[in-house]
Amino acid sequence: MYEDKENAAAQEVIDNTEKYSKHFSEDSFFSKILKYGKTAGMKVVFAALLLFYAMKSDKMPLSDKALVVAALGYFILPIDLIPDFIPIAGYADDLTALYVALKKVTSYIDNETITQARDKLTGWFGAADENDIQSVLNILL
Repeated sequence: MYEDKENAAAQEVIDNTEKYSKHFSEDSFFSKILKYGKTAGMKVVFAALLLFYAMKSDKMPLSDKALVVAALGYFILPIDLIPDFIPIAGYADDLTALYVALKKVTSYIDNETITQARDKLTGWFGAADENDIQSVLNILL
């Protein structure tokens, strides 16, 4: 059941880029992570940070930046296909939407982007679980 909703979430972000983009701002992004990051989990936060820092690249075309902003906007919204307050499953759709965006912009995620995301993650939450980090990085392959 949740897998169908996760796939639907990914398609929703792709189909409605403009709708979700309007919910993104740096302040709301960082606020969401600081408030709910531990609940969301390291994978979700690391994936979101990778997208955030990759989006800063001048090399990324505007169309890809729009998809990233939409995925981050979807992440910021507390009520989506699987509401974030539902234990364990609440961030599954967010992670799927972030992964779809990551897969699309993989070529813009370089070592500097990975370092920035990892540094921010450990700065906020302490030592990161390397298995979680690696599982996110594996989708870039």
